[in-house]
Amino acid sequence: MDKITAIALAYPLGLGLAALGSAFGLGRAVGAAMEAMGRQPEAAGKIQTAMIIGAAFIEALTIYALISPFIAQATFLK
Repeated sequence: MDKITAIALAYPLGLGLAALGSAFGLGRAVGAAMEAMGRQPEAAGKIQTAMIIGAAFIEALTIYALISPFIAQATFLK
């Protein structure tokens, strides 16, 4: 297997795993936030703010996984 074939197979697999992990983590975070808001409705604003910030960090990891193959491709295939 040459370098180009390995890159062509590895990057979609890595991106898929990153997206899967991100979706799983985001689902758990939102579920936990909804449960916490159900238990303490008076703290819903603070919980929602923390959940949105956490969701942004989780999504940032997926965006990094999307961008890194393009950077690596430019580096490895010179």
